[in-house]
Amino acid sequence: MNAIDPPVEPAGTKKKTAERDQESRRRLRHLELLLEVTRRMASYGTLDQVLQALVEMTTTELNAERGSLFLNDPDTNELYSRVAQGNIQREIRILNTSGVAGYVYTAGEALIIADAYADDRFNRSIDEQTGFTTRNILCVPIRTVKGEVIGVAQTLNKRSGKFTRQDLSLLEAMTSQGTLALQSAQFIERMQAIRRQEMEFIDVVSEVTADIKLGSLLQKVMGEATRLLNAERSTLFLNEEKTNELWSEVGQGLESVQIRLPNHLGIAGAVFTSGKAINIPYAYADLRFNPAFDKKTGYFTRSILCVPIVNKHGKVIGVTQVLNKRGGPFTGEDESRLRAFTAQISIALENAKLFADVQNMKNYNEAMLESMSNAVITLDESEKIATCNAAGLRILRVTPQQILHQPATEFFAGSNAWVQEKLKRVGETQTTELAMEAELIVGEEKLSVNLTALPLLSAEKKRLGSMLMLEDISSEKRMRSTMSRLMDPGIADQMLAGGVDALGGKNVVATVLFSDIRGFTTITEQLGAQGTVTLLNEYFTLMVDCIQREEGMLDKFIGDAIMAAFGIPVGHDDDADRSVRTSIAMIRELWNWNKQRVNEGKLPVDIGIGLNTDNVVSGTIGSKKRMDYTIIGDGVNLAARLESACKQYGSHILISEFTYKALKATYYSRELDLVVVKGKTKPVAIHEILDYHTEESYPNMTDALRHFKAGLQKYRQQKWSDAKGEFNDVLALNDHDKAAKMYIERCDHFIANPPGAEWDGVWVMESK
Repeated sequence: MNAIDPPVEPAGTKKKTAERDQESRRRLRHLELLLEVTRRMASYGTLDQVLQALVEMTTTELNAERGSLFLNDPDTNELYSRVAQGNIQREIRILNTSGVAGYVYTAGEALIIADAYADDRFNRSIDEQTGFTTRNILCVPIRTVKGEVIGVAQTLNKRSGKFTRQDLSLLEAMTSQGTLALQSAQFIERMQAIRRQEMEFIDVVSEVTADIKLGSLLQKVMGEATRLLNAERSTLFLNEEKTNELWSEVGQGLESVQIRLPNHLGIAGAVFTSGKAINIPYAYADLRFNPAFDKKTGYFTRSILCVPIVNKHGKVIGVTQVLNKRGGPFTGEDESRLRAFTAQISIALENAKLFADVQNMKNYNEAMLESMSNAVITLDESEKIATCNAAGLRILRVTPQQILHQPATEFFAGSNAWVQEKLKRVGETQTTELAMEAELIVGEEKLSVNLTALPLLSAEKKRLGSMLMLEDISSEKRMRSTMSRLMDPGIADQMLAGGVDALGGKNVVATVLFSDIRGFTTITEQLGAQGTVTLLNEYFTLMVDCIQREEGMLDKFIGDAIMAAFGIPVGHDDDADRSVRTSIAMIRELWNWNKQRVNEGKLPVDIGIGLNTDNVVSGTIGSKKRMDYTIIGDGVNLAARLESACKQYGSHILISEFTYKALKATYYSRELDLVVVKGKTKPVAIHEILDYHTEESYPNMTDALRHFKAGLQKYRQQKWSDAKGEFNDVLALNDHDKAAKMYIERCDHFIANPPGAEWDGVWVMESK
């Protein structure tokens, strides 16, 4: 060795020096990284930005494929992540006791998992949902400076090798460094959310309470309650003091129906009677919950929050109920918000209810006046005409513009000045004045009227004006015209000729006809009131013409149904045939009318008709003040049952065996069944009339009737398979034959459940 050569260090010393240098560089990098975390966290203002940055930094620094940061939601006891690396870009929520993250959060213990699928704590469902495969996991708790665990941070799938203790220490250090920024961002976000809720609450209350109509107000309240509490459905019940019922017009998520229940039953009843809120996290575990409504609607109730609605006097006037909060059960904060909301809108509810009551009373009074056949005219204090109902406009032959606000002295002038004298005496005496069979000149016509003039007084007996009531009793012609619109013209003629007693009461053999429109409720909902009246007027005109052409008696209209009889008041040898011909004509007229309706873009109308021939009682029934000429008896009831049975058999005209036996002519028909109608014990054979059909509406009818007859015979012999074959032949000829389909279903039932030797082929009808 030369004297100038440097000394040679031992190999071990060089290695230690290199390790110290590497450790120093690692520590320096560690410090720089923590400073970078602090710097970047300070530059962000929202929680989403802080979460995004912290996940990106930890994932990059640990050389992992994916990272997530879960924070705990104390309201729902869930861990949630708003940002994740890779494919998942949505909020993930899991119970804070579930999976690896849940374990780390609850235990407060960091984990290094080398093989995720070999660890029982690993939840594979996220991988299954996203298609990502987790190999290894590094997961650490996020702690505050006080040591409280507020969440967890995890990184998945180290790109090279496996996660080490140094990786764990680094992840803990980085998340701890960002904890202050996380807490600050959470606090700011929470304050902003509360602020938004408060402003939203004020706006909602202002908007809702501005509505005075009860129906729309209820709709708005329930809509806002559902939205404010992030629930699936809500219902507001108001108490009806007259019936002691809680009722609701609408429900969020339900069809618009009225619900009524006793105000002491169920969850709503318990809240109403006690005045205390009820918060049920699991509805089916609470004995007070009635699952019947869920079964009826197919809805599944998980959680319930129900609070009383209290007015300014401290009286409970109803309850608000919200169901199924999204994301977990309802919290104490939800209860406070709902209480505050209902307290604010209680005054609006009472005002709307009062307005509705007043409006209902007004509508009732107006409807009552408009429905009267007598003229009702009111005058104010200055004797100007204030109101006139529809009957008054009709009797006096005027329009509203011609009579309203006119002085009575000008309107009732000349030959009608005697009306002024009556009004004058009423004003002077404050008593009622009458005029019987007085003459009133209307245009060029003389009317015979009964007049009543009476004072209008307030509750304090203060004069408000006067009222006139006019009854038009002009002539027998007017009476006959009116009566003919109310009853069969033949009956009206007999009454005018001999009085009510001339009609009497008697037993008579008659054929009763019942007809009814199918799906009438749906039609009325689509057409509305005016459209429904127009449709019925057109329909009744066609049908009544068919009845009167065969000299049948129109008994009455029952809503959209028609009741008629053949053999009353005058009998014929072929009344049964007349009823069948009428029914066939009704169907044909209806089909022609439907073609016109469809061309005009209107809904077609379908009907069912039932006929029965029997001994019935006909005559005037009622009291001395009000009587009606009608028919009663079991024969009437059976005709009505047959009309209803048309729906079950897919028929348009059904007749009883008694009508069938009374027929003199021949019609396309078939025996349909042997039935016991509801309320009876003796079976009756029923037949279907098919004469109205064309080849287009029932193809191959002759062959189909032959197969149907054979099928019915084999059915009654309990040869189910043979009968089923015949009915299938019917369907092959006409696949719209509902009766054949029905018998195939019956055969299948009896093949599986043989009825036994005592079976007589009778079918019992359970419904009317």
